[in-house]
Amino acid sequence: MARDSRSDVRLDSPKGLRTRVLSGRKGPSRDRFGRATESIARNMGTPYFLIALTLFCVAWMGYNTLAPLNLRFDSAAIGFTALTLILSLQASYAAPLILLAQNRQDDRDRVQVEQDRQRAERNLADTEYLAREVVALRLAMKDMASKDFIRDELRSLLEELDRRDEPEASPEAPGSARD
Repeated sequence: MARDSRSDVRLDSPKGLRTRVLSGRKGPSRDRFGRATESIARNMGTPYFLIALTLFCVAWMGYNTLAPLNLRFDSAAIGFTALTLILSLQASYAAPLILLAQNRQDDRDRVQVEQDRQRAERNLADTEYLAREVVALRLAMKDMASKDFIRDELRSLLEELDRRDEPEASPEAPGSARD
């Protein structure tokens, strides 16, 4: 599979943003560096790292204590100076890496809070809209006739029709003798 001759082509951004801002600068981006430092900082806080560091120190001290004198490179007599310097160097890099990872996490948290706020605003607007719709439906329902009202109206119409039909149904004329 042939690779594109332009190595800076990025398909995950709009065309206007595909070129490098500093075209002469070649090297890792800040984001890649940040992800790498976060990975290192994240791994420094695991039990595996602590176990590995402990085993490294035990092996270092064991070798420099038990090995023949001409093969030792760090003397126990002077307090394992090289080991102390290596651990100090590791600690001096660990603190800024951890701070960088915390800053990046704070940035992600800030973005997440903003997205949550926007989502809450949309939910509030949707809820208010639905509440207005429910109120409109209730008002419309008040204007509608209920079953009881319709029944009463139908009964009264039937009674009125019955009353109107009654004089036609009785052929008795007034004044006729029933006696």
